Amino acid sequence: MFLNRRRVLTGLGAGLLLSYRLRQLSAASPHNLDRKPAFDVSPFQLGVASGDPTTDGFVIWTRLAPKPMEEAGGLEHLKPVLVDWDISEDPKFSTVLHTGQTIAHPELAHSVHVEVEGLQPDRPYWYRFRIAEYESPVGRGRTLPLPGTAVQRIRFVAAGCQHYEFGYYSAWRAIANENVDFIFHYGDYIYEGADIGAGVHTVYGKPFTAVRRHFGPEIYSLDEYRRRYAQYKMDPDLQAAHAAAPWLVSFDDHEVDNDWAGDTDQDGTPPDLFRMRRAAAMQAYYENMPLRASSLPDGSHMQIYRSFRFGDLMNTFVLDTRQYRSDQAYGDKEAPQGPDVWSPERTMMGAQQEEWLFNGLSNSETRWNLLAHQVMVMDLAHRKSAHSELLYSMDQWSGYMHSRNRLLQFIGDHCPGNVVNITGDAHRHYAGNLVIDRDKQKPVSVEFLATSISSGGDGVGDNDAHSQSVRRENPHLKATTDRRGYVICDVGRDVWRADLKTLDQVSRHDGQLSTYASFAVERGHPGLEKP
Repeated sequence: MFLNRRRVLTGLGAGLLLSYRLRQLSAASPHNLDRKPAFDVSPFQLGVASGDPTTDGFVIWTRLAPKPMEEAGGLEHLKPVLVDWDISEDPKFSTVLHTGQTIAHPELAHSVHVEVEGLQPDRPYWYRFRIAEYESPVGRGRTLPLPGTAVQRIRFVAAGCQHYEFGYYSAWRAIANENVDFIFHYGDYIYEGADIGAGVHTVYGKPFTAVRRHFGPEIYSLDEYRRRYAQYKMDPDLQAAHAAAPWLVSFDDHEVDNDWAGDTDQDGTPPDLFRMRRAAAMQAYYENMPLRASSLPDGSHMQIYRSFRFGDLMNTFVLDTRQYRSDQAYGDKEAPQGPDVWSPERTMMGAQQEEWLFNGLSNSETRWNLLAHQVMVMDLAHRKSAHSELLYSMDQWSGYMHSRNRLLQFIGDHCPGNVVNITGDAHRHYAGNLVIDRDKQKPVSVEFLATSISSGGDGVGDNDAHSQSVRRENPHLKATTDRRGYVICDVGRDVWRADLKTLDQVSRHDGQLSTYASFAVERGHPGLEKP
């Protein structure tokens, strides 16, 4: 066991305070409640979502915004209102099992987070919201299996990085049509930057013309973050994916600011001021995601790392590699791995999260363990030219080698052969083995990095200079391509299969979906194989 008594006591105290906050929130009955709200159009313009399932329920979400891009979502009277919700055994609501009411508070942009309980384990349910004479779209949730249940199969999707200007959300439409138990969104749900403007621009070293445009300049205030979420969430393909299955979400950098780390942003803003921006970003993120009240932000901090158990088949650990990490080394530029990269004083997860994860892995009784996080774990080197020095990303785990090797060493010592890493952020598909010693190339785990939904535009395929360089320098890398799409995982009791899905274009709505590559992992034998 890795529990520290002082931390346990501290955690108990924090838990009691959190429990008190949640009771206060759920018991709130405002005196200014508007009991007869009226709307000219449906207030459910941003759709519905479910997430964070348990064995007897899940969170259901919506946000009232009849005119999403206007101030306060177009709500004329900023008062709390009652919203009705229903849970059914079928999508036509012929059998309504539960009906309830909750309050949409103006302080949370009239968002709703209902923590549904009392359902049967390991089965789908359908939900909807009602207010005045309007009814929301129908969404589908799913409960978790009981911990001791023998589960034969789990299917899920990993996706993220959905820059609005870079392409259409055809991948989300495809995901909505997949039959999956859950969707893991690894982050970069929104992008904080200004409208890119008309004309051709050079982005990520490639010419690019925006297919649609951000509203306004770079965002800093709570109202601006709310409006940016509204612009993204009005997309019908994204709404369809939210309604299709429960989501397990985590943020990365662009939900706040590019490449932020702990209390540090990329511009050298004083930490006290950056925390003010981060607090606004965290609140807007909570308002727009199907999260439990335990993730309600406390100032600029938000509890986002958490775990989910799927019977005896898989434990899922959703990590947070932004709030607790040290600032990137060497000015956050691609660089050789100097001494700062290897320093034990620098961390990716922070001591408390690392302890939580190691305890969870050491006590896990499931056949598989999924580490769902934001940035690449593979230690990938590349060269700008044939004879230039080897360069590494300082924003990925390759810039935090002490933390990375502690994680992989722990996996190798305590749960070899049953840990799979799912990550993102790099705007390419990558699949490879995770090795501690580059010379020996002995894998202790594997990684599937899901490419972006739209960030990076159409892409250039798998034979560009970067692809050639990383393949040449990294024998543990088994596949990479610069196309948009997602990863779908089919987890059986002894074999984990992953398909890397790609679209030939996102600059048009009719991009064609295909499977770029498929890999299998056999339980007890870490390392990627062709199925």
